[in-house]
Amino acid sequence: MDVFAFNGPFSMSMCKDIAGIAGNIFAFGLFVSPMPTFRRIMRNKSTEQFSGLPYIYALLNCLICLWYGAPFISHSNAMLMTVNSVGATFQLCYITLFIMHTDKKNKMRMLGLLLVVFAVVGVIVAGSLQIPDRLSRWYFVGFLSCGSLVSMFASPLFVINLVIRTKSVEFMPFYLSLSTFLMSGSFLLYGLFNNDAFVYTPNGIGTVLGIVQLSLYCYYQRNSVAQETKEPLIVSYV
Repeated sequence: MDVFAFNGPFSMSMCKDIAGIAGNIFAFGLFVSPMPTFRRIMRNKSTEQFSGLPYIYALLNCLICLWYGAPFISHSNAMLMTVNSVGATFQLCYITLFIMHTDKKNKMRMLGLLLVVFAVVGVIVAGSLQIPDRLSRWYFVGFLSCGSLVSMFASPLFVINLVIRTKSVEFMPFYLSLSTFLMSGSFLLYGLFNNDAFVYTPNGIGTVLGIVQLSLYCYYQRNSVAQETKEPLIVSYV
């Protein structure tokens, strides 16, 4: 009986760590996915029609979730701190490159938005530290983190709608959808093993949306291949 009691929590902690490490690895795949875009920007010395807003929002999301993972707010969430620290670093690099290669108007706009992000995060940090009760502080930052993650995971709904309308998966890269699904699934398990609703709830939503994206990809990709095979091998112009 004593052995079972010792192994239970130990096994749960091990499973949580494994899920967290897997989530960090899959998240890294998402963080490096914009690199081809920025190689093009650096090669052409222009941001062309690309928008910098996704990187601004991703930075805000990473910083809020990073603060939620801090010991001041939640317990045993070191994996959240590592993944969001790396994510924030990547987003800062992307934003810096974007500002360096964009026109003056967009440069000032991006700098302004970056200052807003730091101001918002500063207010959240300072405000949460003013809450003396740890549980209330956890709820305050937890709801902000959860809302930020849910809105981030909901953004692919626009792509899903586009795929259904166009019946094409051109705008929904398979490996990006797969990485999102695997990362969300890993942190869903991490949150469940850590009994943290502010982690498993948004990542549960992300996992479901990931499954939808992958299902749509398989369906429309298969239909596309089937249509191509139905085309005649010899076209008559008579």
